[in-house]
Amino acid sequence: MKRILVLDTGHEWGGGTNSLIELLKRLDRTRFEVTACFYANYARGDSTLELELAAIGIPLRRLPVRRQPRWAKLAKEVLRGLLAWHRPWRNGAVFAVEMAWRIRPRARQLAIWLREGGYDLLYMNNQPSSNLEGYLAAEAAGVHAVQHCRIEPKINAFERAVVNRVARRIVCVSHGVQDALHAQGVNSELTCVIHNAIDGSIAPPEPVALPWGEGIVIGAVGSLIKRKSFNQLIECLPALGENYRLLIVGEGPEFQALTALTQRLGVAGRVLFAGFQKVPLPWIAAMDIFALPSKQEGLPRVVLEAMLLGKPVVASDIVGTRELVVDGETGFLHAWGARETLEDRLRVLGGDSAARRRMGEAGRRRVLDRFGIGHYVAAVSSVLEAG
Repeated sequence: MKRILVLDTGHEWGGGTNSLIELLKRLDRTRFEVTACFYANYARGDSTLELELAAIGIPLRRLPVRRQPRWAKLAKEVLRGLLAWHRPWRNGAVFAVEMAWRIRPRARQLAIWLREGGYDLLYMNNQPSSNLEGYLAAEAAGVHAVQHCRIEPKINAFERAVVNRVARRIVCVSHGVQDALHAQGVNSELTCVIHNAIDGSIAPPEPVALPWGEGIVIGAVGSLIKRKSFNQLIECLPALGENYRLLIVGEGPEFQALTALTQRLGVAGRVLFAGFQKVPLPWIAAMDIFALPSKQEGLPRVVLEAMLLGKPVVASDIVGTRELVVDGETGFLHAWGARETLEDRLRVLGGDSAARRRMGEAGRRRVLDRFGIGHYVAAVSSVLEAG
């Protein structure tokens, strides 16, 4: 049996966390013994990460995280000021400070855990730059490392060298993620593409009851963070008219700014913030159109959920979503930030119920044909076994 330490250094419970949990609950426990390592026991709704993992028999270890020391904060501020005229030097200097106070100390602790736990493999769930301490720890402990890269990555020269030296395999959730790694110098033989997936046997749920009467419900699901660009959906509402409503499922640091925007534009009565929902499918079922105007993704699981429920998708034409949404067939793609185009696509679908049904059905067929959970679990399991 292979002993695996799963490392997730993320700062939020997002789609990547959900995809990881869906994988872990299906791994063959006669082949893999798994322990998870996170830096925080995230809380969502009435649950926590520790409870979710315990429910599938996986223990959680938390790596103690110390606050940034004053010297490091001051050093970065000074370096940013002194080197403001030369961006590469500035970034390199700030990175060196991060290495000194945060990354290398965490790597040393992780290396101790890897040795003491007798682990055979470190499986990292984010992307190379945010998992750098994992690479360094695996190298120091002499343990194999596998990366699951779930978002379009950006890496520097040091990170590229470490990845090429240490990684046994990098699982990319989309061809766009793989292309981004190759373009930044990651050895092509290290990467493979395994798309995120969803359990197609899930019975369609009853939609939740919304507080509005008749009208077109545009919906979005995700953490309320800037890169999701949910502000663009709110900004579309005044021009779309009174018949359109917006349902946003999620929580995060942008909540106050988004609610203030609804007040400023006079559309607060047509926007519902539903907060985090442990089971989002009944909320998606209540939507007429699913929208994701993100600036950056990997392969968003939430789009798979919407397509599985037969919802047409309007999304930004970026890495990940362009591999899910077939423009004009299962929904529409638009250039990120092109709000007028986004508004037009929402208006077209909102005014054509037949098109919504046709595109929704095409999306459901696409998910069932190409993004089944069985292939996903088997493919990742093979990588873990080989790693």
